[in-house]
Parts: sequence; structure tokens; C-alpha cells
Amino acid sequence: MHQPAAGRGYTTWSWKAYRQAVEEIAAGLCGLGVGKGQIVAIDCETRAEFYFADLGVMACGAVSAALYTSFPPADLVAAIRGCGARVAFVENPGRLAALREAPVEQWILIKGEAEGAITLDELRALGRRAMEKDPTLIERITGAVAPCDPAILYFTSGATGEPKMALVSHASLLANLEMGPKVLPLGPEDRTVAFLPSAHVAQRLVIELLPMLGGMPVTFSESLLQLPHEIRKVRPTLLLAPPRMWERIYTTVCTEIRKRPAAVQKSFWAALALGLAAARYRRAGKSVPAYIRGPLKMADWVFFRKIRARFGGALRVPASGAAPLGRDLAEFYEAVGMPLVEGYGLTEGGIVVLNPLDNPRAGSIGKAMPGVELRIAPDGELLVKSPTLFAGYLNDPAASAEVLRDGWLHTGDVAYIDADGFVHITGRKKEVIISSTGKNIFPARIENLFKTEPLVSHVLLVGDRLPYLTALFTINHAVAGTINGMRKFNGSPEEAAAAPPVMAELRKAVERVNARLAPFEQVRRFRVLAREFSIEQGELTATLKVRRGRVLENFRAEIDELYR
Repeated sequence: MHQPAAGRGYTTWSWKAYRQAVEEIAAGLCGLGVGKGQIVAIDCETRAEFYFADLGVMACGAVSAALYTSFPPADLVAAIRGCGARVAFVENPGRLAALREAPVEQWILIKGEAEGAITLDELRALGRRAMEKDPTLIERITGAVAPCDPAILYFTSGATGEPKMALVSHASLLANLEMGPKVLPLGPEDRTVAFLPSAHVAQRLVIELLPMLGGMPVTFSESLLQLPHEIRKVRPTLLLAPPRMWERIYTTVCTEIRKRPAAVQKSFWAALALGLAAARYRRAGKSVPAYIRGPLKMADWVFFRKIRARFGGALRVPASGAAPLGRDLAEFYEAVGMPLVEGYGLTEGGIVVLNPLDNPRAGSIGKAMPGVELRIAPDGELLVKSPTLFAGYLNDPAASAEVLRDGWLHTGDVAYIDADGFVHITGRKKEVIISSTGKNIFPARIENLFKTEPLVSHVLLVGDRLPYLTALFTINHAVAGTINGMRKFNGSPEEAAAAPPVMAELRKAVERVNARLAPFEQVRRFRVLAREFSIEQGELTATLKVRRGRVLENFRAEIDELYR
């Protein structure tokens, strides 16, 4: 593992040093009286010390409960109180001060010092002394942990309701990890950059735990601002990112092209058309005709290789996870020679579906992982049976029984499986819009169509029990600034959102999307919001999925205006 060291290059840990840190923490926790099954909270950004603490907690038989560090302190205090953690790792004294109200008996500071807390170094020293005194200590501690014992407590994102706490056993974790090499072979020659929140199942499984099976090194990002530079420097072969990042890069490329002369713009879009045509031939299992291959080679040299160079030029597995990816966006990356590998997982089930690396299908989340059974219920809901399923929600048997029935996990996602076994998600059961005329509309499918409109940052459809669809938009202000006529509107975000050039451009975007929809699915009216959706206001999850219910609540006045 390699971690930025405050302007002094990188601090590096070997696998042996990694294991030693984990064992010392496990032994130290036992010395503090942390027993088997006790929940330990971790409030820490994704960094090497999180990995040490996470595995140290699991190694001593306790349950690791990682918190979403982007959430407001009051929410984190409530999470700690709700899960019953009496011991907590905290990143620094500032974070500790914000969380002091939580009923924690022992705080452990990862960096710095504070009254009433011990440091990570002190915890490791306590563990070292205990292991020196009893050389069989670690063997006895780990030997007492059974496969069915809980290992991780996940806090669900709350995208479609109130967050819950999901318990996952050691056996479920290992079952999921052992599927990995069959569909995602990784080795010491591979490398990745870790930046997603470690409280999320995708980061935890793919970037923290799976590398241990193949010996893949991990480099930690210093910050999201530094991430583009770090990716070019590390040159990852695997990069897992949420759709929001892939959308942003696409928007940046489009914005840069719009600033170029008309001839360059025309050449780029013609090149993209060639790439899309070639992708269609490959998906059909046909060879690309020579009249496309020749010009495409030139297009790749002039345009596409520069886009791939933003990722270091060595990317073998560009992976998208944590939220649905729009088909149009997937086809763009396929056209530029970097087909995204989309997968599907959920807190309650682990990662259960993945696109084949050699033949990812745009618009699909992939095929069932080895040992995973899939079924479509009569109402279209995707059901999963797998050894990776969770054990249930903490202290909530009723909610557990609702999603786990007869061994099948009811995902809440509406999907279909095509003739080749690829799974396609069409929406969420809880998010279906039923118009006043009785039409069922899945907003996620329509909202995904807006993801290739550079001006659109977020979109949320409204229309449940109402006569027609409307939309709330937030705009990408960097793109808005490039629109003709915007020079005199470059003041506040509120002014830009209401500017006539922005409204005119957005109307064109709505017309383009509406042309692809049935009449009852079309957006009739829309409103541009003066601010972005935010995590702080409860409108976004930590992985930037929109929490529909909270947005509807926070912008009720704007929605009422659309139906006046």
C-alpha cells in the first residue's frame, strides 16, 4: 500500500507490515476489553489506517461499522448510538470534537492526540506487548471466530428510505471474494487508486479486500482535488468509480470540444460516430469493416487516445459501480476505446452481477457471478439467491423478513434478463411514478437519458398521482458559462440558473430527450434550481445517489409552482 506523505512522496507498507499492523490492532482491542460480536465504529477517510483498523476489528472477532465521513456530525452520532458501539476509531481531534456526544467509552485517534482518547500507535503498542507476553494470542483470537459470525455492519445509503444497518458474516464476505478471481483476475502487476468511501460495499470488497487475494498494490488518493493528477501518475489498471465521475469526465470533454473551432468540433463528432459504429459491429460479434477501421485509427490517434491518457493510459478495467450508469454514457466510453465494466451489488447482497471484461454490454449491469442465482418476480422485481447474502438488519427482524423471503433477497430493483443472460435494470419499485391517468413510469430510465447532456448536473422527475411529468434540474455552471450570450449573466448561481441562454439550451435538451419517449413519459414543464443537491441537505447519499424523497420535500414550493 502506498499513501501520500504530506509532500514527501509516499509511505509504503509491505504485505508483511500490513499483517503486523492488523494483528497488533486486534490484540490491542482485546486488551481494551473488546469482545467477540461487539460493534466498533470507524470514522475515517479511505486510507491505509482505515484498512488496518477495519481488518484489526474483524480479526479480533468484533464487528466493523464504518461511518460515511461526509454525513453531518449529528447523523454520525445517531449512527453510533443506533448500532451500540462503545469503542470508536476517529480520524483526528477535530472529528473527535464533533462526535463527542456519542456514547463511546473508548476513543482511538488515528492521527494526533486529544484528552480522553488513546492514539493508534498506543493501541498497537498495547497489542505488541500482549503478543510478546503470549505468542499464541492471535491464533487463539482468530481461532474463536466462526464463519457465521458477523464481520461488518454496513449503514445503507438511504437512497429510497431511511438508512438501515445490515450485518454481513465472514462466510458471506469470503464467498463474495472467492468469486472475484473468476471474473476479475488481479495480480501484483495490477494497480489501483482508492478514493471511494470505505463505508460503501463496492470500495470495501473490490478495492480493500479483493486485492489481498491477488497481491494487487493499492495507492490512496490524497484528495478528490488531487485525484486526476494521481490517476495519471499511478497509471492504474483497475479504476472503480461511481457514474458521477464518468459523467463529469464526459462533460469536461464535451465542454473542451465546444471551445474549439467549428472544424475541430465537426471532426470530433464524426470520430465519435465512427467509434459508435465500430462498437455496434463488435457487440454483434462481427468484424469491423475496413472503411470504418481506417478512419477510426486516425480518429483514435487525434482524439480518443488523449481521453484515455487522462486515466494514465494503462487502464485495463474501467469499472462503474455504486449507482446505475446510463446506456448513452456507457456507449460513449465504448466508442473511445475504453468500455466501462458495470456491475451490480447492494449492501444486503454483496456484488452479485458483473459485465464480462472481454465483452461488456452497454446498458446492462452484466451477468450473474459464479454461484449466484437470479430470478425475475411476476411484478418485475429482481430476486437474488447467493452465499453472499447478508444476515439481516441489526435489531430489525421485521425489515429483515421483508427483504429475505425463502432464501431470496428482494432487491427492490425492477429488471429483465435478456436472451444472453445480461441483466438490465429499468427502475426502482419504490420510485415508480404512477400518473393520474394510471400510467406506470420508471423515472431512473428517463433521468439516465439526461446524463449525456453536458449542461445538466442533476435531474429529478416529478409526477406521481399528477397529470403530467415535470422535472427539477441543477446545472453545470462551468458548461453554462460557455453558452453564447452568458457573459452578462456570470454573476451568482441564481442568476445563471435563470439566465435566458441557459433556459433556451435546456429546452433543447428536454426536446432531444422527449423525442425518444412515449407521450406519457415526456417532460412537459421544468424548473432550474438555484443550487446543487447536497449531502448536507440530505438530498444525496455518500455515493452521490439522489434521495428522491428528500428532494421532493426540500423543493415542495418549486414543484407546486410547476403544477399551478
